[in-house]
Amino acid sequence: MPSTRKRETKDGRIYYEITVSRGRGKSRLTRRWYPPEGWSRKAIERELAAVAAEFERQSDAGEAISRSERREREALEAAEAAKILTFRQYGERVFMPAKAVTMSENSRANYQGYLDKKIYPVLGDIKLPEITPAQISALLLSIQSEGKAHSTVIKVYTILHSFFKMAYLNDMIDRNPMDKVERPKPRKDEAKATEPSAYTATEIQTIMASVEREPLKWRALVHLLIDTGIRRGECCALQWKNIDFKTGAITICGNLCYTKQKGIYLDTPKNGHTRTVYAGADTIALLKRLRVEQAHKAISTWVFTQERSPDPMHPQSPTRYFKKFGEKYGIEDFHPHKLRHSFASIAITSGADIASVSEALGHSDKAVTLRMYTHADQESISRASEILRKAIKNAGQA
Repeated sequence: MPSTRKRETKDGRIYYEITVSRGRGKSRLTRRWYPPEGWSRKAIERELAAVAAEFERQSDAGEAISRSERREREALEAAEAAKILTFRQYGERVFMPAKAVTMSENSRANYQGYLDKKIYPVLGDIKLPEITPAQISALLLSIQSEGKAHSTVIKVYTILHSFFKMAYLNDMIDRNPMDKVERPKPRKDEAKATEPSAYTATEIQTIMASVEREPLKWRALVHLLIDTGIRRGECCALQWKNIDFKTGAITICGNLCYTKQKGIYLDTPKNGHTRTVYAGADTIALLKRLRVEQAHKAISTWVFTQERSPDPMHPQSPTRYFKKFGEKYGIEDFHPHKLRHSFASIAITSGADIASVSEALGHSDKAVTLRMYTHADQESISRASEILRKAIKNAGQA
């Protein structure tokens, strides 16, 4: 049975130290768990028990190991790597197992898909030291010539860059061929597609008017996405305990994901940090009604559930629903992530500060928000010019 002890960091942050004993001859394992701010004692105790139980399971299964055991494992992996010859062998035995430790399951599956479909068929059977910059450039050019999106080509480039860097650091190759491979540039017909697509405030009003004819669950979900800018998986991961109906504060502490290998599973938010967003009165009112309606069908801890089931909604269900909704009401390119872009675009062009928008979106770096969303429409350009003229005029009168 794991033991837990409440402790405090030097800067005053509270955390719990979880310790698991593994029997005679093996060192104990410890892990820290930081409770989200604002949680009640009962909520902390409940979640701490769940985290401790999962840590014990990982220990029993050999998934959680000590530092010394990790070093031994890495030494064995390095010895195994010395026997590897081809690109595919290194990818299967070293590169992807290493990435699986640091990546989310969703990202790992994404990497694996690109390797299986785009990279292994071309480079898989070639010995690592024999792969040349020309072969890599030819692969990237081939993908680009197929008409694939620029983001696809860049993803392949990124994976290859990481792959050969690891192989070089592991002494599998004496030079890194990616040093002589130029980052692919977009095709001319893609050069202008640099800004994320977003709806205008008028288009959002049309969407909200249309969704009034839809079932309550979907009305609440669409309003929530518009109102807060949260991600699709974060929305599906919401539990009733995450919502403060008095203040409108909603704690984003989970992300519901799906892969073919793992099925549906609960992960942390994309940047790994809990955050708080705020929903307006109309959205909170819809969520209250949804809770009452849901209770008549199946009691659940989840806000958005499968039909007549307490299980959470499949994280891909909103995308499928949005496609049908868009076709039904004539709304072009309607998908959940576009509402996230719209939240940021409308907020920024209406005067919201970047820091607040970045925090609401859950970006780990404000530069991401700046890079993705600080495009201006004609109205905001005109307003910026007027602000400049007023500033100059006022300075002359001082």
